[in-house]
Amino acid sequence: MSTSPARKYLVGARHWRPRWLGHGAQLWVRWRYPLTRRTVLSSQGRFNAKDLSREIKVLDKRPLWWLLGLSLLAVLPPVAGVALDSSSLLSAAAIFALYAAINLMWMLVIGTAGIFSLATLAIVGMAAYAGSWLSIEYALPWWGMVGVGSATGLVFGLLIALPAMRLEGFYYALLTLGMVELCRVSVVQSKALGSATGGLFGADSYLPDGLGSNEALLASYAACFVVMLLALALYRAVNGQRLGRLLRSAPEKHEAFAQACGVNVQRARLQVFLISSAALGAIGGFYGAHFQGASPSLFGIDNLLLMLAMIVIGGLGTAQGAVVGTLIVVVIDKLLVDWGPWRMVLIGGLMLATVLFTQAGLFGIRAQFIAWREKKKSEARAARTKAGGEVSPEEAIEMPDKNAIALRRHDERLRDELKTLVTPEVLAEHARHPWGQHSEALTRLLHYFRFTAITDKYALLVDKPFQQYRLIALSGQRGVPPRSVDDKTYDTLAQATHAVFLKRCQDLLES
Repeated sequence: MSTSPARKYLVGARHWRPRWLGHGAQLWVRWRYPLTRRTVLSSQGRFNAKDLSREIKVLDKRPLWWLLGLSLLAVLPPVAGVALDSSSLLSAAAIFALYAAINLMWMLVIGTAGIFSLATLAIVGMAAYAGSWLSIEYALPWWGMVGVGSATGLVFGLLIALPAMRLEGFYYALLTLGMVELCRVSVVQSKALGSATGGLFGADSYLPDGLGSNEALLASYAACFVVMLLALALYRAVNGQRLGRLLRSAPEKHEAFAQACGVNVQRARLQVFLISSAALGAIGGFYGAHFQGASPSLFGIDNLLLMLAMIVIGGLGTAQGAVVGTLIVVVIDKLLVDWGPWRMVLIGGLMLATVLFTQAGLFGIRAQFIAWREKKKSEARAARTKAGGEVSPEEAIEMPDKNAIALRRHDERLRDELKTLVTPEVLAEHARHPWGQHSEALTRLLHYFRFTAITDKYALLVDKPFQQYRLIALSGQRGVPPRSVDDKTYDTLAQATHAVFLKRCQDLLES
């Protein structure tokens, strides 16, 4: 007697996105970046809910997008420049890579460290001038210019970081802006730095002699692209490791909480600032080798405003925002030269639209849209259902566990019944005897309060044992501290316990 396999019928819609075939609903082994705990690609093996086929789901697709984007940046500019025989396209691509590297290091200062410094171009410019001067006067090779630039950036960054210990926000931004202008005026008036010739020129180049114009442009873009990759790797190493995690625990106006947890915020910010300054100095030395010199235009306010536009348009606090914002501004500024001053108007319009209609630049649009969509869905559900345990049909479809509907209805009926038990007699009984045997009504209330969810559950914080107590509300999330309910303090444990009971009764009556 032959047996045939059971015939399966597809129910519902299948995934239209392709999945990798896998086996087992288990967590796959994750690759990690060297010397870090960051995963290269986080994936998970599971079963398809529709047809029970085995597949692999990529939990975080950002590394794939980075790989695709960097691959396009590595291939498209050289191919398009050679095909169109356009030297301006290749030179603009090299400038984009250099400015992207500078903005990535600037993002460490503004986004990770939270220091609103405008002295980025001052550090890059002083490093470029120092390396170029030593190369012209003492025949320093180009790799020596990079080393000298890094040391110059470290020293100059230390001098700039000292005022950051006492100033912050708008005042520190004004101070660093004044430093940029001071550097520009000093360079313009210095004869040793080429005030008569408009800059220092004639420094050593990293390009070998004998290259043609197209070959030199291709090699220049390849070198600048490598510099951008190194800056991106340094950004990931600092922002994603211990220093970055420490500073993310101490955002603006929350330094007191981080210090209470043992985080030395000032030292962490100083370390990030010095690391980024040394990297900016190295980029400045490479800048001098790339252009075989330096000019006062590097300190110009127009360059600073363009870099601010790059960061604002792309998104503050993200590496992808720094790279994409730089790409957009450089394309408009360098490739649309025929537009004249209208290209600056276009950059200003993009910057204004980004500030008015987005919360975190271009790369914050997706999260902003998801939040708006969830808000609208919540408003629609609230319009269709009464407050309490009942749910709308749309919300019931989204619930994987339909028992939650019955639990909500049961909790609603239970709360309606318990509200009738909150009487002055019960409150007075709990004030007299917070512990021990109670009446049936008070016992039912206490049992309900004890078995509620941990999120926003009231608890006691002991400031002084047996002397001072305060009320707090638990967050219910690992790593998130509890919040203080009010500023009242209680002298005895009985008073504090009764205060918690009153808060719970008030929440029950208002639910």
